[in-house]
Amino acid sequence: MGRVVKWGIIGCGVISKLHCDALGVVDNAQLYAVCDIIEEKAKAKAEEYGAKKIYTDYKEMLKDPEIECVSICTPSGMHGQMCKDAAAAGKHILCEKPMEITKEKMDDVIEFVEKSGVKMGCVFQRRCDPKFLAVKEAIDSGRFGKVILADAYLKYFRSQEYYNSGDWRATWELDGGGALMNQGVHGIDLLTWMAGDVESVFARCATQVRDIEVEDTAIASLKFKNGALGNIEGTTSVYPAQDTRIEIHCEKGSMIVSDKGILQWSIEGSDEQAPEIQAPVFKMKDDPTKLPGTSHVVPLGDMADAIINDRKPAVTPREARKAVDLILAIYQSSDEKREITL
Repeated sequence: MGRVVKWGIIGCGVISKLHCDALGVVDNAQLYAVCDIIEEKAKAKAEEYGAKKIYTDYKEMLKDPEIECVSICTPSGMHGQMCKDAAAAGKHILCEKPMEITKEKMDDVIEFVEKSGVKMGCVFQRRCDPKFLAVKEAIDSGRFGKVILADAYLKYFRSQEYYNSGDWRATWELDGGGALMNQGVHGIDLLTWMAGDVESVFARCATQVRDIEVEDTAIASLKFKNGALGNIEGTTSVYPAQDTRIEIHCEKGSMIVSDKGILQWSIEGSDEQAPEIQAPVFKMKDDPTKLPGTSHVVPLGDMADAIINDRKPAVTPREARKAVDLILAIYQSSDEKREITL
């Protein structure tokens, strides 16, 4: 057996389950410690997953010499400071999305972490989904020609009870936004990862249904740097929730992919069929507790391998910030009622 990275989890809320499940599957990392300000939550998580240490203060956890890497699984607006504290303590970092919620804080985190010399990876697990990987490979291969239109439909359902379940949810201060920043960020990351970086955006955001301070509905018109155009529709206020759906239309053909799989794969003058893929099923569109148990295995295993083999993680902070930068531009466009150049 090769080297195994000892891991700590900071924050024992809903998303921590995926990190703990993954640590039970990968062969290059193991759960060593958990931390939560509510001691009962930390104890329950430690008992369920066999963690050796329990902490209620993450700064005390960061002093533990056994821990090599920590997963940041706390509310979004806490990520940046915790990442900096981990880097200062010499711990490698795997940070949940979004890495931070303002440009200034993202700049600060990236500069601090890069100077520290530790490795930092960010979780955008849907990039590991075989069906989205297949679309990405097809675009990059050039078989479909240049991208001309790229759209993301991110129509989910979250109840008022969900928003009431945590004081941090749907707040500008700690969530950084609403339907786009918390739920839609994964689909927005997929869209820009596949279709390319965005040059400018014109958007409208609204709070249509829920009693929250951030948006539950948003639309955005995009111009990509490669000349393509596109749209984003994001919401947490539709019932029933719809599958995540990405449509990529190129000069020689089209690909449409959703949570159900690849729905269209057509190239002009070619009989190429969509690859047959067994992909994980995502049911979180209407219930955030319906977590796909294997979704974090690849990101976590990749992070451990990056540490062991001294390389960059698959999704670096500079790559992870692109989706957040776009969301912030969407908010600015909606507020100022004008096109915003990124």
